[in-house]
Amino acid sequence: MDRETDSQAAKRPVIVVVMGVSGSGKTVIGSALAKALGGRFAEGDRFHPPENIRRMSAGLPLRDEDRWGWLDAIATEISEAERRNETLVVACSALKRVYRDRLRLASRNLRFVYLEIGRDVAAARVAARKDHFMPASLVDSQFAALEPPGSDEDALTLDATGDRARLAAIAASALSRSAAALPGAASSGP
Repeated sequence: MDRETDSQAAKRPVIVVVMGVSGSGKTVIGSALAKALGGRFAEGDRFHPPENIRRMSAGLPLRDEDRWGWLDAIATEISEAERRNETLVVACSALKRVYRDRLRLASRNLRFVYLEIGRDVAAARVAARKDHFMPASLVDSQFAALEPPGSDEDALTLDATGDRARLAAIAASALSRSAAALPGAASSGP
C-alpha cells in the first residue's frame, strides 16, 4: 500500500484532553480547538456526579476517591469516540499523572494539551466567572494537586495567558501533525 497523503493524515481523528487548573481556559480553548479540528467538544464538568458538584460548591476540594468515577465517565466518552473514529476534544483538569494515565487506558492515541497558568491569573479568572459551581477559594487546592505533564508524557504545553484563538490554532496545527505520526497513519508496501 502507498503511504497516506498529507490531506488524509490531516483528516485522521484526533482525541485530545485540554487540561489545566480551573481558570486556565480549558472550555474556551477546547471548544475552539474542536472546531478547528472539525470535531466534537465535551465539557468535562458535565461528567461530574451531583455529589462532586455539591462538594465543590461548598468550597471543598475533590479528593482522589471523588475523581475516579468522573474520570471513568470521561474515559468512556473517549473510548466511544475512538470506537466511532471520531475527533473529540475534552476539557478536563487531569491534574495528576495518575489521572492522565487512567484516561490513557481509554485510547492509545490520546493526546494532552496542558494550559499552563499562574495562580493569580487563574484565581482572577475563576472569581470573574458567573454561574459556575467552582469557587475561587478552590484554586489553591488545584495548584496543590497539580502535577504538570512530564517530558515522557508527550503533552503540548501552552501559556494559557496568550490569545485564546491563537492558542487553539497552535494546538490544532501541532495535533494535526502528530496525528500523521500515529501508529497506522501510514503503511508501507513492498
